[in-house]
Amino acid sequence: MAQGEGLPVTPGGGGNGRKRADLKLRVPEQVAGGVYANTMMVQHTHSEFIIDFAMVLGGSGQVVARVVTSPTHMKHIIEALTDNMRKYESTHGPLEPRAQA
Repeated sequence: MAQGEGLPVTPGGGGNGRKRADLKLRVPEQVAGGVYANTMMVQHTHSEFIIDFAMVLGGSGQVVARVVTSPTHMKHIIEALTDNMRKYESTHGPLEPRAQA
């Protein structure tokens, strides 16, 4: 693909119930591979949420991605994740909550 092009994405394909056929997104090649994260941290201010995804191995780690979004959009993210987890568990069985340390 040429510089600046990316892979096509169909929004709503994750099953959050808010499909928008008129929205066309491109995923740049440097983003398309994704990153692996095994932990995350969430912070917020009055006007935004900051989500840091990190890869931790042994006693140290590194932030691999940061998402900054509005409280309103964060609410939509939570709704979409909740809906997708419900669908996942109905197909693959329930996940046990993580034990508290």
